[in-house]
Amino acid sequence: MAACIQCGSYTKFNGGLCYSCYKADNANEVEVLEENQEEVTTGLSESDRNYRYNMIKGRIAETLIQELFLSLDYNVFRYGMENTIPGIMDLLKGVRTDVADDIRRMPDFVIQNPNDKKVYFIEVKFRANGSFKLKDLPASYPYQNAFIILVSKKHIKCITVDELYEGKEITPKSQNYLGNRNEFDLDKETIIEFCKFAVQFFEGV
Repeated sequence: MAACIQCGSYTKFNGGLCYSCYKADNANEVEVLEENQEEVTTGLSESDRNYRYNMIKGRIAETLIQELFLSLDYNVFRYGMENTIPGIMDLLKGVRTDVADDIRRMPDFVIQNPNDKKVYFIEVKFRANGSFKLKDLPASYPYQNAFIILVSKKHIKCITVDELYEGKEITPKSQNYLGNRNEFDLDKETIIEFCKFAVQFFEGV
């Protein structure tokens, strides 16, 4: 086994110095080397990581709700900006105009009830704390007739934009469960199954 020629500690090469002895003999050079190594970054930045992480959580929640309505024979159409105008999400980063804001606010889905053929705008949100209030809605949200479906780690709840403006809100203890919405007439047992999926997917979030 190779040993340091100064202290006898393990080293990679015969006749060489261990890192501690090398660092002591070449303090200035090692300091510059370490500084340069710190400047080299790989992977995602913290802000980009958070952005992607939250996007993934949102997509999982959207897929849960999409599959829930499909399993109940609803017609489900993806309507959000990324589906209507593919690739626009990256193009709108940092852009602040009325048109860009309206595009960002497009609801995630249009769904159609298989019985009465009525259609609804659906906006899906994930909140680990199980709360959604008017302040969580983008300012001047243009889709007053949309339904907000909130997926949390335990429940799937629903509220309309109009109800938010009336002062109602979703909280961990509120009773505004998706299965209670008369507009959709959904099977509560099916919703419970999808709540179990949500628990599995979001347990560690």
